[in-house]
Amino acid sequence: MEQYIYADKFFLEDGAAGPGFLKIKEGRFASFIDELPTETAKVIDYAGQWIAPGLVDTHIHGFQNHDVMDNDLDGLKAISEGLLSCGVTSFLPTTLTSSTKLLNEVAAMIGEHYTEVKGAKIKGIFLEGPFFTEKHKGAQNKSYFCDPSIEMLDTWQQQSSNLIKKIALAPERQGAAEFIEYAVNNGIAVGLAHSNATYEEAKHAVEKGATIFIHTFNGMSGLHHREPGMAGAALSLSHVFAEIICDGHHVHPAAAKVLMNARSRKETVLISDCMMAGGMPDGRYQLGEFPVEVKDGAARLESESLAGSILRLIDAVRNIVEWGIATPEEAIYMASKAPAASIHLDGECGNIAAGLDADFIVLTPKLELVATFLDGVCRYQAEKFMQKEEV
Repeated sequence: MEQYIYADKFFLEDGAAGPGFLKIKEGRFASFIDELPTETAKVIDYAGQWIAPGLVDTHIHGFQNHDVMDNDLDGLKAISEGLLSCGVTSFLPTTLTSSTKLLNEVAAMIGEHYTEVKGAKIKGIFLEGPFFTEKHKGAQNKSYFCDPSIEMLDTWQQQSSNLIKKIALAPERQGAAEFIEYAVNNGIAVGLAHSNATYEEAKHAVEKGATIFIHTFNGMSGLHHREPGMAGAALSLSHVFAEIICDGHHVHPAAAKVLMNARSRKETVLISDCMMAGGMPDGRYQLGEFPVEVKDGAARLESESLAGSILRLIDAVRNIVEWGIATPEEAIYMASKAPAASIHLDGECGNIAAGLDADFIVLTPKLELVATFLDGVCRYQAEKFMQKEEV
């Protein structure tokens, strides 16, 4: 089965193009053309709108009152379906620091059932912890902190059927260097987070193979001109990616701009770090074992520390454009191909390229989400926009 998507602009692998037609064949992207080959071709008309790759959220804990750590398959399915309303077509369910027993159980549940979700596709698991340190613990439970353990990682991989794609640790913990080398040699991207590491400790971890700075500026030692710390390492080291939460609460727009200018837009990764209150009204929720209050767009612990976010990834895209620190093309890249590349999956998702699953989103020129497609099929339609008819 073949169909064509018409729109004013397309964010393709090689840059923006359009107006024109994107050919989709048997659920996969085929080619982009300026004119239809025949008058009888099946076309979905999105004139006046833009087509972008489906977004890839590599750091998300929950959505619509469900948390990955609930260890509940129905909740995982609900998160997957709900993420379509965020423009997300691929994601990594993200764990929190917890007991070894619960982490084993969550890894096993996701590994056994990840193909059963019907919304955004699960591309792996992100283990955020438990190998952190206390100074910048954030909403991670310090009572479970420990040194990196290859044995524990092997268990999680076995439980999850080798679905672990990303893991974060504090580089100053004992055994971190050996652990990083082992994880990287086994195809797992290693991130640095919740750490009071010096610049040299972070640099050593990168030399051993760590490639991602987790929610940059948050949960890490800050930049000082005589001790650049983790933040300085995120800004200055070569060949790494830096995540950032652009909800207007975690990081000032000027700091986000500094990171993007230093790191480049191709090595900056937009994430949501969304917790269960995403898509829900203000009120009281849980993040792992901690009570959280959501008010005025922010999720906070009783200590007033931020506890994840309630950010939709598409809103992060729109925010940085409205803040004047990225073009639409750059913003979309940072939420699609860059996150996919950070976990070595840019040949599979986050990109409009021939042969890949036809997972894409429809946007207005103001970057409002109109629709989300999976495998060439519209799976989410924003209520404020009428369904486009085939012609």
